[in-house]
Amino acid sequence: MRIDMITLFPEMFAGPFGASITKRAVEKGILDIHFTNFRDYSFDKHRHVDDSPFGGGAGMVLKPEPMYRAVRAVLEETAMHAASRRVLIMDPAGPVFTQAKAKELASYEQLVFICGHYEGFDARIYPLADEAISIGDFVLTGGELPAMVITDAVSRMLPGVLGDAESAPTDSFYDGLLGFPQYTRPRDFEGMEVPEVLLSGDHAKIRQWRHEQSLRLTKEKRPDLLAKKALSDEDREILRRLEQPG
Repeated sequence: MRIDMITLFPEMFAGPFGASITKRAVEKGILDIHFTNFRDYSFDKHRHVDDSPFGGGAGMVLKPEPMYRAVRAVLEETAMHAASRRVLIMDPAGPVFTQAKAKELASYEQLVFICGHYEGFDARIYPLADEAISIGDFVLTGGELPAMVITDAVSRMLPGVLGDAESAPTDSFYDGLLGFPQYTRPRDFEGMEVPEVLLSGDHAKIRQWRHEQSLRLTKEKRPDLLAKKALSDEDREILRRLEQPG
C-alpha cells in the first residue's frame, strides 16, 4: 500500500513511523510512505499557504491553490486508478474513525491524507477529498496526528504486517466487541490467579470463554457497541446468562 501525506510538517512523522510495526511494514515493502509539503506548491516568493479569513475572525485559513496543486501532483505522479485509492481529509467535523473503517481503508492500494493546520481549510479544499475523517470530538493543532493514528490502525490490517496473523482479529473492536482479558506468567500474582480454563489446553473451551469475556466487557464498558452489533442467538443467551446474579 502506498501512503501519501500532504502536510506542512513532514518531520513530525519521523518518530512514529521510524519505529515498531510501521517501520517494519516499510522495511518489508508492505507500506510505501511518501511526504509532500504543500508549501512547495505555493505561488508567491514568500511561500504563503494561508491567509486571513474573508469576513474577519481570528487565525489564518489554508488557501486552496497550494493544496490543489500538491494533491493533483501526487495523483498525477502515482496515476492510480480512482477506484484503487482514497483521498482523506483530516477534519474534526468528519465521521469518527472506527475499526470497521480501518478494515475498509486497508482494501485500497493508495491512501492520500490531507493534513491541515492553523484555523482550518478554505471550504473549497474539501471537494479534493473522497471523505473527511475525525479521530474524536476534540480539536488538534493539525491533521498530522490523526493521519498517524489512522495509518497505524490501517497498517495492522495488511497481510504480513503483524508477526502473528491472528493478532489483528483478536484486537478490540475488530468484530465490534472489546478484546478479551489476556494473561501470562506468573500463574499466581499477589493472589490474583489466571483463570483455570486458560490452563486447560481445551481450545474450544478457551475460545468460548474468550468470546464470553468479550461480550461481558463490552456490555459493562461499551454498551453502545452492543447496540450496533448484530448479535447471534447464542450471544443473546450468553448476555442473558451474564445478567443473572451469581
